Amino acid sequence: MTFDDIRRLNIRDAGSWPLLPKIVMLGLLFLLILAAGAYFDWKDQYDTLEAAQGEELKLREQYAQKKVKAINFELYVQQLKEVEQSFGALVKQLPNRAEIDALLTDINQAGLGRGLQFELFRPAAQERMADFYAELPISIRITGNYHDMGAFASDVAQLPRIVTLNDLAIANNNGTLSLEAVAKTFRYLDEEELAKQRAAAKAAKDKAAKR
Repeated sequence: MTFDDIRRLNIRDAGSWPLLPKIVMLGLLFLLILAAGAYFDWKDQYDTLEAAQGEELKLREQYAQKKVKAINFELYVQQLKEVEQSFGALVKQLPNRAEIDALLTDINQAGLGRGLQFELFRPAAQERMADFYAELPISIRITGNYHDMGAFASDVAQLPRIVTLNDLAIANNNGTLSLEAVAKTFRYLDEEELAKQRAAAKAAKDKAAKR
């Protein structure tokens, strides 16, 4: 069958066409039906399938992460206990409000016990509040020899409560040393103070949210 024979075929007489043109026409109709079905019906199903496959990958990743956590759960629990114990030990080194005066006396006695002279020992008028503790800076100025000052610093470091020496400045006046520093001690907040801290933080958060 030549190309001219194909051109002369009339669609209205398709029933009388030769076998080959009929097969070609049926094949074209079949492909057209497949394309229409894919566009109008199967496309949504393909999109749903792709979304489901993406969700499956996400769930597999979540499962893998949770599996790792489950395997290491006992290790995490042990590490948490160690952190809590360390934190508890540090908190015990912080005096409460009633113990601050005794601690200030201990710092003063540590200097006097080494033969140092206090020219200034002035606790700050106001503490600096943090999340669960308060910091009290103490301005000090002492005079004495180098050996005694070193021993004083060592004694302060060995106090049962946490005390740090900051902003140290040493001057030599005819062989007599003068040390100026800020000693900082810390205390943990009581329940009433913690409640005020939480209330203040909540109020600040609410105020920021309203802006």
